[in-house]
Amino acid sequence: MKILLIGEYSRLHNSLKEGLIMLGHEVILLSSGDHFKKFDSDYSFHPAFLSGYWLPRKIKNILYKLTGINLEKAERSLRFFLLLPQLKNFDHVQLINSDAIETFPFLSRILYKKIFKKIKNRSLLICGDETPVIDYLLKKESAYSILTPYFEDNSLKEHFEYPLKYTTKDYRKTFDWLVENCQNLVASDLDYKIPMEKMGYSVHFIPNPVNTLKIEFQEQKINDKIVIFLGINRSSYIKKGIAYFEKALQIIQEKYAKKVAVIITENLPYEDYIHLYNSAQIVLDQIYANDQGYNALEAMAKGKVVFTGGGKEFMDHYNLKERININALPDVDSLVNELSFLIENPEAIITIGKRARAFIEKEHDYINIANQYLASWNSKTIS
Repeated sequence: MKILLIGEYSRLHNSLKEGLIMLGHEVILLSSGDHFKKFDSDYSFHPAFLSGYWLPRKIKNILYKLTGINLEKAERSLRFFLLLPQLKNFDHVQLINSDAIETFPFLSRILYKKIFKKIKNRSLLICGDETPVIDYLLKKESAYSILTPYFEDNSLKEHFEYPLKYTTKDYRKTFDWLVENCQNLVASDLDYKIPMEKMGYSVHFIPNPVNTLKIEFQEQKINDKIVIFLGINRSSYIKKGIAYFEKALQIIQEKYAKKVAVIITENLPYEDYIHLYNSAQIVLDQIYANDQGYNALEAMAKGKVVFTGGGKEFMDHYNLKERININALPDVDSLVNELSFLIENPEAIITIGKRARAFIEKEHDYINIANQYLASWNSKTIS
């Protein structure tokens, strides 16, 4: 098969591409690189002109402040349009999200229609904020979610502009149009599978692919100090509950000044981010989750102890009897207690790290996951 993957937010599509290629398929990936993260892509629609030069960037920012219009969205759609003539003879196309091109919804629909005229087999991946997911979270039926800070303080609404946009009329129209014009919906983890099913959608649940051939497992060695890593993405700071980690780290640094070293980074390109967290034994990923995002999975594959989603629903789904990560709750005392246990019992870091790697190899192997995608594309969830 010749497969087109559109969009990249986490390296999910890159790893899926690697698995599909290993199975003998031809794969082309289009993306913007996701801003500062700079993920690999075969063809890019990154807004290089408006983001890469001082004067255009200044004009863009002024226009946005005056009108709320984001010119980068227009540049992405133009660059995507110019790529269309090169996109020929594909057997399947998958979108990473209903906003895979990261442009205005009406332009997304125009460009999707042009792509879909050429490619008859299509799938939509649910691996982040999406219309039914946000609709469900707004019902407040779960104990906590990425919207919890917004529920607790409505003055934070501007910080939730990205997830809440999916409930607006134009974004909802795009999602509904895609449901009508794709054969499959695929959910990448429990944080999306559960809401989609609660909102009445049938989805193929396929865990994130992780290429363990590229990620070397290193049994954790405890030296003079245990290294704790916190990588901050400023745009998702609040919805990932990073403030809880920061408060917990302040207490831990005072309590174990001679036993720990802390690395905190912000808005780093993917390659730099990975390089810096390699020295850590413990990685603080996110609060408000039932499952693991991509950064957490890669850290687990390296044998690190990751604070992320890992509660009862997750443990039950995978039939796990022992912890393969630390379930990070929105509770500073809980985080401090979990960190303190690991610092005082460093052998637990080694044990959990080994379990984490074994879990990734069993449930997230990129070739096995690629096979699951191929099977899903031949089995409709949307009739």
